[in-house]
Amino acid sequence: MVSNRLTYRRRHAYNTKSNKVRIIRTPGGELRYLHIKKKASAPKCGDCGIKLPGIPALRPREYANISRPKKSVTRAYGGSRCANCVKDRVVRAFLIEEQKIVKKVLKESKEKKR
Repeated sequence: MVSNRLTYRRRHAYNTKSNKVRIIRTPGGELRYLHIKKKASAPKCGDCGIKLPGIPALRPREYANISRPKKSVTRAYGGSRCANCVKDRVVRAFLIEEQKIVKKVLKESKEKKR
């Protein structure tokens, strides 16, 4: 294999994470560096840490270019928590409210006896 000397095509001249390249052959037959974009990590659930289904994995700036419905799902805590964690929160809130009502009823019945 012939090793050609290639130069970076952008101003940044060091081999860093943000300056990764791949060698390609152009239609004219010459070799050239092709700059590779960084991989995007998917948004994750704030509670359990799994990838949020229904939301694309993009670089932070790319979210500005996509429409609002693609950034979240139509549910409470849409683009922030997964469905299972939302379900757990709803159930927990319901049980806490039920517990408060039971305490109140017991207190009232105790006062009635006196």
